[in-house]
Amino acid sequence: MSIVIDASIALSWCFEDEASPQTDAIAERVADSGAVVPALFHLEIANVLMLAERRGRISAASLIQRLDLISQLPLETDTIAIARHIREILPLAREHGLAIYDATYLDVAARRGLPLATRDKALSRAAKEMGITVE
Repeated sequence: MSIVIDASIALSWCFEDEASPQTDAIAERVADSGAVVPALFHLEIANVLMLAERRGRISAASLIQRLDLISQLPLETDTIAIARHIREILPLAREHGLAIYDATYLDVAARRGLPLATRDKALSRAAKEMGITVE
């Protein structure tokens, strides 16, 4: 596994108007080499897609197609017990002004020594401050 991706990257693959050359290149890299995601990634993806359906942006069938697309990617889910590990994540969130779920991506990248792919500016800044390569 060569990279940690957050939900903002994966969701860009689900919505044509959010794709970019950068996110397309990351998609190719993930397809070739895989990626690591925290367990909450899957819930974030499903939640955003459900909101898109509720707002009429996508249909119920399209939601399922997009979930299937994500599930077919070679993703390793980091299953560290969040309940026991939360004490490590809280300081990251506080120090960098991040939401807990964003700090979780930062934690996975730091623990595994992997670069982080994100479209989130605050998460990107925090990763750079920690010496994590951002893609």
